[in-house]
Amino acid sequence: MKPVSEPVKQRLYAVLEGGGADAASRAVGVSLMTLIVLNVLSVVLETVESLQVAYGGLFRAFEVFSVVVFSAEYVLRMWSCTADERYARPVWGRLRFMLGPLALVDLAAILPFYLPLVMRLDLRVMRAVRLVRLFRILKMGRYSEALGVFRKIFWSKKEELLITVFAAGVMLVLVSSLMFFIENEAQPKVFSSIPAAMWWGVATLTTVGYGDIYPITTAGKILGTLSAVFGIGMFALPAGILGSAFVEEMHRRREKSKICPHCGKEIEE
Repeated sequence: MKPVSEPVKQRLYAVLEGGGADAASRAVGVSLMTLIVLNVLSVVLETVESLQVAYGGLFRAFEVFSVVVFSAEYVLRMWSCTADERYARPVWGRLRFMLGPLALVDLAAILPFYLPLVMRLDLRVMRAVRLVRLFRILKMGRYSEALGVFRKIFWSKKEELLITVFAAGVMLVLVSSLMFFIENEAQPKVFSSIPAAMWWGVATLTTVGYGDIYPITTAGKILGTLSAVFGIGMFALPAGILGSAFVEEMHRRREKSKICPHCGKEIEE
């Protein structure tokens, strides 16, 4: 016989993880999404000095309220996760759940509030820690179907994306090194090292071209031209991979919607 807490735990897990399709699950999802959006808006508005001076106390009160809600959500997720067979073991199951990507995002959403309470931080570090609260927007991936689709697409094409990132990194190191050896004698302060030349490499390969660093020698200009041309194709590859994956996922979802969930037969249009 299951303990009395087991049905409650299973129900709570279904609601928090979006497994329930009833009014309670939808209400929790919408409420948390709204709170996340308001948190991001609060962090942005806090940087406006006049608003911070006028409504600093209100911003702080809303931050405390948000942390209480997100902390309670985090604790309840940790408690109820054992309702899932993957995390059924009380200790190791919860540790495995805590190390999951979404659980780490949940932890990052509340950690900046508690860090100053347990350790002394200078003002610059405090500002950086408080800006980490913007990571709360990543929590929307739990409740937004659209963000869930993007997450699934990225995961399904991770190998292809890693290959393109690796190829882009190799090209960046190559052209930056060549540009350093070509331009260093003519511009020793500008192209002072290969890492310094990498800033030019990123701006050129992505075709952004800020113009703050540029070659002045003939060989450097030729290399810059070739880098820009090849960079267009190299950095367009991830967009093509994600675009094709998005089309495939949408087609798969349309095909799935034509199947009756009860009998498994195709629905005639």
